[in-house]
Amino acid sequence: MPDPSAALLELANEIVELRLQLAEVQDQCVEMAVDSGELQAEVMALRAELAAVRRERDGFREHLRRCGADRFAA
Repeated sequence: MPDPSAALLELANEIVELRLQLAEVQDQCVEMAVDSGELQAEVMALRAELAAVRRERDGFREHLRRCGADRFAA
């Protein structure tokens, strides 16, 4: 018959190992959440920059359209 105290000790060791693994995974989750927030901020900044570049492009296109129309009207 197996020794009950040995089985209890084995279970206690397994619990300790599982808690250590859980703590490590929790740390990784926190790191991923921080990284995700930073990436989200970068994506938002890039979208704003893209919108500004598109507005600038559209302004140049409109300017060129007007210049072309003025040139042919003269």
